[in-house]
Amino acid sequence: MSRSAQAERLLEEHGRTYAEEAGIRLRNTPSPLYRLLTLCVLLSVRIKADIAVAAARELSAAGMRTPRAMAQASWQDRVNALGRAHYRRYDESTATALGDGAEFLLDRYRGDLRRLREEAGGDPERVRGLLREFPRIGPVGADIFSREAQGVWPELRPAFDTRAREAAAGLDLPKTPEGLARLVTGDDLPRLAAALVRVALAK
Repeated sequence: MSRSAQAERLLEEHGRTYAEEAGIRLRNTPSPLYRLLTLCVLLSVRIKADIAVAAARELSAAGMRTPRAMAQASWQDRVNALGRAHYRRYDESTATALGDGAEFLLDRYRGDLRRLREEAGGDPERVRGLLREFPRIGPVGADIFSREAQGVWPELRPAFDTRAREAAAGLDLPKTPEGLARLVTGDDLPRLAAALVRVALAK
């Protein structure tokens, strides 16, 4: 099987982004971008991805789809939403991080992550650095955001984090982001990156 055919098969079998699984129709508008950031916060601790995705859905269902709504919700409301998704052990600290992060986004970028993008000036590393200023977002969370957002912020392309690249190497696919990007169209980059991560986690 050619590498391109292998990539196509990965897209067919595992090519669902985590944003899509969380019910986020990702667009370059404030609410979907914020919901993706929230998902990245949830995925940034040692917890199963499906539980983090379920928690993102619960927060959204409870109305916490914007930084203002998140900041105005009580800490207990956030804990309760996380609890409904069985997001245990980290529920209290994550509820605090989400509240503090929402306040930071409102204060620093007036609630709009597109202003962070503007400040980064098209530099992917600068985007990641600015993302790491948010509570609970470290290198892993910034990489997840880049991996998922590259569909709407083309300057992030190609974004394949360490886990995706390791999975690619195990499948005898190119080990570099540039090599992997040549296997699919630009719009399919987030799906290929997610597929590789899903394969890695399945192992």
